Amino acid sequence: MSKLNRSQPLKKLSFLATAVAVLGITSAYAADYPTAKVNTTGLAVTDSTVTVGILHSATGTMAISETGSIQAEKLAIAQINALGGVLGRKIEVIQEDGASDWPTFAEKSKKLLENDKVAAVMGCWTSASRKAVLPVFEKDNGLLFYPTFYEGLEQSKNVFYTGQEATQQILAGLDWIAKEKKAKTFYLIGSDYIWPRTSMKIARKHIEQHLKGTVVGEEYVALGDTQFGSVINKIKLKKPDVIYAAVVGGSNVAWFKQLNAAGLDAKKQTMLTISVTEDEVLGIGGENLEGFYSAMKYFQSLKNPNNEAFVAEFKKAYGEASVIGDVTQAAYLGPWLWKAGVEKAGSFDVDKVAAALPGYEFTAAPEGYVKVDQNHHLWSKLRIGQWRKDGQADVVYESELIAPDPFPKGYQ
Repeated sequence: MSKLNRSQPLKKLSFLATAVAVLGITSAYAADYPTAKVNTTGLAVTDSTVTVGILHSATGTMAISETGSIQAEKLAIAQINALGGVLGRKIEVIQEDGASDWPTFAEKSKKLLENDKVAAVMGCWTSASRKAVLPVFEKDNGLLFYPTFYEGLEQSKNVFYTGQEATQQILAGLDWIAKEKKAKTFYLIGSDYIWPRTSMKIARKHIEQHLKGTVVGEEYVALGDTQFGSVINKIKLKKPDVIYAAVVGGSNVAWFKQLNAAGLDAKKQTMLTISVTEDEVLGIGGENLEGFYSAMKYFQSLKNPNNEAFVAEFKKAYGEASVIGDVTQAAYLGPWLWKAGVEKAGSFDVDKVAAALPGYEFTAAPEGYVKVDQNHHLWSKLRIGQWRKDGQADVVYESELIAPDPFPKGYQ
């Protein structure tokens, strides 16, 4: 990663200039915030530094998806440090590898909170990993910024959810595809763990009860599985109007390549996926999903000044070939929102930060305006992207701002 430090001219840090202008960021000096007053609960805070944790899968089947989150969080932290840090303290990072294993996530979160005393953690990707660490964060009163779109049906005082929940992604996306393609029949497929199964339960209810459609098939494959021949044969027989997919991680590569090899490309079959971002396309190959759709709140191709500056800084740090997906962008928001909460609270104490953040409006987000709701989720827009051969997506639909509702009536 390229180094961003105070000696660099601000004109080279275009996002920082935007942040300073839009957010009214001013320099905070540690001397104005004595450690004894801003850290009353024994966190890893000194007069000059504050330590946070990063906890994602750097290895295993989920690394294809989570590497971008690690990169984005480190970039945000480097940029914040270039602005002088948080309450005059530079952020130091302890990174742990969840290794695509849920018990490992729980073990590492306990280490970060109990041994390292980190002030906050940016981490997790799958719902299984989040569910594994949640009891640890609630017991030890830690603070987690979770970046992935997920099934909802959860709210914790110890978690801020910077991705979308089901009403913002699943329901809004199904409404669009049903109207746009006049779709009546759907085939549901996902990886076999909490998020896909719960998402498909919500999707089925919406399809049958609200869209008056029919689910003609529902299949789940083990996480990391690469054999899709049987499922593809069933899809060919059922001929659904839409394949609705939530296959994740390394399985996505095999899934799309085998679909393409079987002749089920976008010319013959409509697909809406809620699990493919630019990060996954790097491994899948744009030629294997050209013409298919993804429902996300962010695509790298978004045209706005915030995003153009962000993409430029990301590529400067990680190379021109790097890409930015939905969760990568949501992960990038985590350190900035934590900084805002700390400075609004005038404290690193978890309870004070958690109380300060709801209602905060972040206008410099690459996706555009977002606001932190009282339920710790973000107000955001849904976008539908249609994949191109080059691995980027054309945004063909953008909703109005959607209020988060993690416990939608009739879907629990």
